[in-house]
Amino acid sequence: MTSCARLVRTAFAAAILILAAKPVPAQWIKLPLPGTPRLSDGKPDLAAPAPKAPDGKPDLSGIWLVASGRYIANLAADGIDVPFRPEAAALYRHRQETHSIGRPTERCLPHAVPDAALVPYPFKILQTPRQLVVLFEPFIDYRQIFTDGRALPVDPLPTWMGYSVGRWEGDTLVVDSRGFNDQTWLDDGGHPHSDALHVVERFHRRSFGRMELQITIDDPKMYTKAWTATVPYDLVPDTELIEYVCENEKDLVHMVGK
Repeated sequence: MTSCARLVRTAFAAAILILAAKPVPAQWIKLPLPGTPRLSDGKPDLAAPAPKAPDGKPDLSGIWLVASGRYIANLAADGIDVPFRPEAAALYRHRQETHSIGRPTERCLPHAVPDAALVPYPFKILQTPRQLVVLFEPFIDYRQIFTDGRALPVDPLPTWMGYSVGRWEGDTLVVDSRGFNDQTWLDDGGHPHSDALHVVERFHRRSFGRMELQITIDDPKMYTKAWTATVPYDLVPDTELIEYVCENEKDLVHMVGK
């Protein structure tokens, strides 16, 4: 291994440890937004009840941030026994041994489902009666979740974010997604997936400032059975997203190599 390669791997490993230790949001704007419940000192009351949309459904709208950066390093960080198929286990082991060198975002390729919501940067949910739109700060990316009663396409065109439809089960939004390409990883640690990936997410807003997302991964080409992780989120109040652009050849590998 060359000294440059060692430096890249060491730098990447250090970056993963930093991200896993503490989320690093980068908002610029701070302003009191209307509709935010407040304490007597004017600070947002994050423990207030979850808001309702005009149609009576829970309102998931807001800017959210994963509560811990460890999930982008390892979606199964809470001790989940991932049921790998042998070839998937070998691929994951290789990615771990090489400190995830070669992950898609090194080439400015986008995160997908579920890892777009695991990176320690905010995303914004905009909710209407017929769909949710998720705006991701990294790469200025977006995702559509249709809640108008349509079914998943039988053979959707493979895309980065897949095709998502949602339905309400009580106070929980259940999102069913298929139609992914095989160019992304489930997390930066290297859990693999194929184009057969099927993701079911359950969004539950527990209070004004807390949300829980249960993620079920079902990919028969990579895993012997479906497996589930539960990830907590915190609301980021009184701010807005900023642009976060990935510039080609200004990523970690290219910068360290120069």
